[in-house]
Amino acid sequence: MTLLLVSLFGGLGCVVRYVLEYAVRRSHPTQRPWATVAANVLGSGLAGWAAYRWVGMDSQHIRSIVLTGFCGGLTTFSSALAIPALLQREHHWRYAATLVVTTPLLCGGFFALGMSLAH
Repeated sequence: MTLLLVSLFGGLGCVVRYVLEYAVRRSHPTQRPWATVAANVLGSGLAGWAAYRWVGMDSQHIRSIVLTGFCGGLTTFSSALAIPALLQREHHWRYAATLVVTTPLLCGGFFALGMSLAH
């Protein structure tokens, strides 16, 4: 059941992002990057809230639905911040710090690799 709800909420997050970008693009065609920034900020804020709101095994399914589903559909950046926050909250400081440092480096490296493969 959790898998189904994660999928449905992921789709909902994608729709919210699309509607936000469509609305901005329709009224201000050159301002589209701001819609992306808004989606990332909104998703990250919601993920931060959810990460601290639903803690513990009893809340794991709700957290998965909100973080992985909705926030993941809205933006993947929110998940990149939520996981280290959860680790920090559980006192896994070394893992949280490692993720904060390595995630942007790995993503940037793979982005560059993907660009080079496209040429």
